[in-house]
Amino acid sequence: MKYAKNILETIGNTPLVKINNLTKEIDALVLAKVETFNPGNSVKDRMAVKMIDDAEADGRLKPGGTIIEGTSGNTGMGLALVAIVRGYKLICVISDKQSKEKMDILRAVGARVVVCPTDVEPSDPRSYYSVSKRLAEETENSWYVNQYDNPSNALAHYEQTAPELWEQTDGKITHFVVGVGTGGTISGVAKYLKAKNPNVKVWGIDTYGSVFKKYHETGIFDENEIYSYITEGIGEDILPKNVDFSLIDGFTKVTDKDAAVYTRRLALEEGIFVGNSAGAAIKGLLQLKDNFKPDDVVVVLFHDSGSRYVGKMFNDDWMRERGFLEEEVTKAVDLIKDHQDKPLVIVRTEELVSHAIERLKRYKISQIPVIDTTGFVGSIDETDLFRSYVEDKNIADKPIKDIMGKPYPIVKATASMEEISKLINKDNQAVLVELENGKHHIITKHDVISSIK
Repeated sequence: MKYAKNILETIGNTPLVKINNLTKEIDALVLAKVETFNPGNSVKDRMAVKMIDDAEADGRLKPGGTIIEGTSGNTGMGLALVAIVRGYKLICVISDKQSKEKMDILRAVGARVVVCPTDVEPSDPRSYYSVSKRLAEETENSWYVNQYDNPSNALAHYEQTAPELWEQTDGKITHFVVGVGTGGTISGVAKYLKAKNPNVKVWGIDTYGSVFKKYHETGIFDENEIYSYITEGIGEDILPKNVDFSLIDGFTKVTDKDAAVYTRRLALEEGIFVGNSAGAAIKGLLQLKDNFKPDDVVVVLFHDSGSRYVGKMFNDDWMRERGFLEEEVTKAVDLIKDHQDKPLVIVRTEELVSHAIERLKRYKISQIPVIDTTGFVGSIDETDLFRSYVEDKNIADKPIKDIMGKPYPIVKATASMEEISKLINKDNQAVLVELENGKHHIITKHDVISSIK
């Protein structure tokens, strides 16, 4: 009988899959190393086992101990599998920009999850780097993994991932392209491949808001480059020791939008349901196309599974809110498609101002049309409401008709963007669109701005 003694023995030997549709403009063979086939659904399973093996061997991790790590989610999952099999406790410190799916999955496999703010300096006591270190100091019989500086991270890919690539390509690999976060994957694979063939080129995929590309090209750590970004799993605001810049031939940066769009395209056009960093990697590879020749064998690594981004990149509403969804907006009805199925929030002339205030708060909106038995007769805007309140503190008990502004203009569902834009100005904050069923909906400045790509 053939079987694994435990789930850890199923890690590795992931397939190499030809990319056929997205890379038609690249005159080379493009293969993807699809790491979602690991039991924890990511490349991080490999180094999680290696880091724990080495920590057990030298006594840093003792029986029954607690493993503590700052993670974007995938390393935490790999560590959780080992912790379960070998009897350790696990605390994962994660930033609040990571997907809810990642947090839920970590809790599902027994990890305690501590969530920290993203938009703080690494040295800030609230950052997930600082919180991880503090928890390790405060927790008895614990071990802080520190994947960023832990040499076992890169060593796992030198010993496992790279030899697999060499064997699977029969030694014909000419380029390796991968997103860079902790640096373990790119550095470990690069060291092995370049030892086998010094002509192999290794390219890192970076994101805007990260320091890697500029530092590699200039040696300058530019803090002005650091800002919050959406793409998960790649890029850093620090320089991890595992990033060996001497082994990397170059970096290319990919925008949040392109990473998200190409993540979805991989699923729709290749049938490969992988994560956000894979979208960044395939777009980065396309940006590098001039570096490839017809006989080249280009391998791009896909880190993790699309299941961890169902509420984000694979959610139309999430994509649309950020202007990432490639939809053509040309007329009034296009602007309200996100909330067309929801009833229009209104107030009546004889209701009290307090009722309007309550609806503004409850629905988190800024404008409300006012109606009476004849139809739309006025409007309430939060800015005018605030001004009226400053002048008269008893305004909440007055009827709406005493403070309402002019009614919003009404346009047809087919009204053009140009027509709508002319109607929305400093004196008029919204328009109403009349739908085919006779109902009305509201278009605000926010709707128009959100449609701008």
